[in-house]
Amino acid sequence: MQAEFLSSTSVATATVLESPSATPAHREQVYQSLLQAAIGLPNDLFFAQMLASQYTGVGYLPRTLGLSEIAFQTLLNRHFPRCHLPPSLYDRPLDINRIPELDDLRQLLKAGVSPLNNNNAFDLAEEQQWLIEIVLHACMGNDHLWQDLGLWSRQALSQLLQQNFEPLAARNTQNMKWKKFFYKQLCSQEGIYVCRAPSCQVCSDYHNCFSEE
Repeated sequence: MQAEFLSSTSVATATVLESPSATPAHREQVYQSLLQAAIGLPNDLFFAQMLASQYTGVGYLPRTLGLSEIAFQTLLNRHFPRCHLPPSLYDRPLDINRIPELDDLRQLLKAGVSPLNNNNAFDLAEEQQWLIEIVLHACMGNDHLWQDLGLWSRQALSQLLQQNFEPLAARNTQNMKWKKFFYKQLCSQEGIYVCRAPSCQVCSDYHNCFSEE
């Protein structure tokens, strides 16, 4: 499902962005420049938000969004071929102590990717791999997942997951916070049920799992 609010047009000339500054106005400027250079692919909007946030020091993603240099450049060239981003001044190295945790999350996301059923299946499969790594790195942050990804809202995150990880997203039937939901899935797979409340609705920690993000 393509994001309802995705609206972008291509431009004939290249857009060269200035050095970053950590202000909301500049983040919006970067975002609009990326959208103007986007070519109309389903994930354009999500990547534009992540890049604009990372580029201006917002969120938790590292300089290449958690991708290899080659994959990162491929992403930029595919989605925003006429927009030149100078190197970001912001970076966040991965906590190597959490690598085993990332491996478990990676398998969870891989098992929950949306089916590929169109002529661009190869490109979509590659984008799913990119998004797996990006989401993994954002899960290491301490804020809500949409904030750590640099997205504008929880709605944008839900649309991203429904579009790219539909089988997994569909299991979040009670609208649980997405990080909580991912880790709950991992615990359930291992047969670990720490919570002893008879139902979520009567649990004393309900607010932590289900309140507004």
